[in-house]
Amino acid sequence: MPRSRTRHHGLAGVGLIGTSFMGRAHSVAWAGAPKFFDLPAPALACVAGIDAAETHEFGRRWGWMRSTADWRDLLRDPSVDLVDVAVPNHLHAPMSIAALTAGKHVACEKPLAGTLADAHRMRDAARAAARKGVRTFVWFNYRRAPAVALMHRMVRQGRIGRIYHVRANYLQDWGGPSTPMLWRFDASAAGSGAHGDLNAHIVDMARFVTGEEVVEVSGAVARTFIGRRAVTPVRRGARPRTARSTVDDSLAFIAQMSGGAVATFEASRVATGHKNRNTLEVNGERGSMRFDFERMNELEWWDETQVQALRGWTRIMCTEPVHPYAHAYWPPAHLIGYEHGFVSQAADMVRALSGLEPEVPLPDFEDAFATQCVLEAALRSARTRRPVLVRSVVRG
Repeated sequence: MPRSRTRHHGLAGVGLIGTSFMGRAHSVAWAGAPKFFDLPAPALACVAGIDAAETHEFGRRWGWMRSTADWRDLLRDPSVDLVDVAVPNHLHAPMSIAALTAGKHVACEKPLAGTLADAHRMRDAARAAARKGVRTFVWFNYRRAPAVALMHRMVRQGRIGRIYHVRANYLQDWGGPSTPMLWRFDASAAGSGAHGDLNAHIVDMARFVTGEEVVEVSGAVARTFIGRRAVTPVRRGARPRTARSTVDDSLAFIAQMSGGAVATFEASRVATGHKNRNTLEVNGERGSMRFDFERMNELEWWDETQVQALRGWTRIMCTEPVHPYAHAYWPPAHLIGYEHGFVSQAADMVRALSGLEPEVPLPDFEDAFATQCVLEAALRSARTRRPVLVRSVVRG
């Protein structure tokens, strides 16, 4: 039977599912949050992976108290209050729903799911769990970059006025012809390619920063440039094998925001020369802001209310104690990095589960479902070559 819990009980122990890239990032986050922020330290209770020996070594290296090769052990473990799901997209729904049914809080990697149907099931499970005081979170970590959190605050302070344009792109180049077949290139595991992986982040950032929703998608174009990829490893003496890539390498689309702004989104894994260029620009009647994750500690700001002689792009170094999260880290201009976004999000999740306010709003399954609907609308627009209203893809 699911455990009954009060709305705010704190977070005693975390169980992690997944030992790859995101498993490492989340391990750093849970361990680091109580060191940088004045918060109770949740126990790193147990990590679950596929291979028992490899998972044991992962747990030893990254500070987990126990390890298991059966993720369901976390559901039965009374020391685990929150299950952290850091696995391929097609596993998000079954693992998250099982954890919620067991009365565990859930923090799930993005996108919420590989498909809209799975995301819908997860949203409904989260609604049912919320009635019992069980919380959900989604690792949209770029909200926790101090510069992005500052953009969010500035919009709410009215500093750019009515929003006219939103421009967002997320460009990487690791998915070229030499990259072998991975689960990320398999639609049955990933759902989509660069779109779900990268557009998910920038759609969430745009919604978060502007406070507006995407209401219509049009002009979507999806391309798969590398149709077949090498399967590795290859047995000695065997002929090299290839497998078909069934996801997009690049997807771009135009959108209309609920406040009337025009938005463009572009994601690619084959943008040669771009390693992790996650950018967001917002133009308004009173000013503009632009962020580039490759310079993540900086925010560029144009103040249209200045006298004409003083107008120009200003670089704000977002490392002062007055900036979101910066007070917890280093002295001014002693820069933070990629992992600190995860640390800051873990800290906000601990705050939320302790009955405190997060520094900026946390995405839950309901919030992430709204982003998933935008992703689905873009996929449908790319298939049909027609505009798609986001509300038309929402069921219930």
